[in-house]
Amino acid sequence: MNLREYLQQNHNQLTWNERIKITYLIIDKLYYIHKENSIHRDLHSGNILYSQFNDSWRISDLGFCGPVDKPSTSIYGNLPYIAPEVINGKGYTYKSDIYSIAMLMWEISFGQPPFMNYEHDYILAINIIDGIRPKIISEIPSEYKSLMEQCWDADPVKRPDIYTLFNKINEIKLYYQNKPDELPRSIIKVDKKQSIV
Repeated sequence: MNLREYLQQNHNQLTWNERIKITYLIIDKLYYIHKENSIHRDLHSGNILYSQFNDSWRISDLGFCGPVDKPSTSIYGNLPYIAPEVINGKGYTYKSDIYSIAMLMWEISFGQPPFMNYEHDYILAINIIDGIRPKIISEIPSEYKSLMEQCWDADPVKRPDIYTLFNKINEIKLYYQNKPDELPRSIIKVDKKQSIV
């Protein structure tokens, strides 16, 4: 089962502790890809697989995965998860994978793919380049929200590298893991009437 299917079936039952754990496990897998000096280039919820057997997550579809020093200017993948600089023709980097992680973080938070109410076309591509991001539509831990927003920053230089990202999500995970019954330290409350992007 992939992440998209898993969220469709389980999202309403997931606690923030569980959502953060899923995010952590995905980032952990990307950490090992980047540690091998490779870029995935096609991260989206259809390529994240869940194993019920050992309750683990894996990154799949490594067909476009390759060495960072082997540049690719071709654009492939699922548009909402593609970094704006890649759409703009600048090629894939470690930081473009980090942007994709932000979109996965949003999907894990809200249970739906980003930009599901938009046609995945030229107009959406231009909007992503111009800075449109999925709306925060319900309560979300502020630390998680802040990290997600850093990861989807329009400027790839401002996005964390995989080591920083891994350390930050680990800190968040440890906090919630140690206090599973406690409400988050700070929850961002958002108007529930906002439409989903």
